[in-house]
Amino acid sequence: MPITKSAIKRMRSNRKKQERNQQVHSSLKTLFKLFIKTVEEHDINKARSEAKNVCKEYDKAASRGIIPKQRANRKKRRITYTLNKLVTANSNK
Repeated sequence: MPITKSAIKRMRSNRKKQERNQQVHSSLKTLFKLFIKTVEEHDINKARSEAKNVCKEYDKAASRGIIPKQRANRKKRRITYTLNKLVTANSNK
């Protein structure tokens, strides 16, 4: 248990930061799942808008330092790859 006043305050602020970061991680997972769901439904327009939202949120999280920038780039690359695969599959039909 912290003894000094500054250590107590640091513990309090760390807890708040942890809760905020967990909320962001949770929302990122939820948005990604929504994107995957729309891809499975083969709805191209909705999938494009979902991809745009997910990429935007990954960029925000990376800029705030909640997730590493490379992880955000990797996730965005996978989202774009999945979206392009859906578009080319529907254009071949």
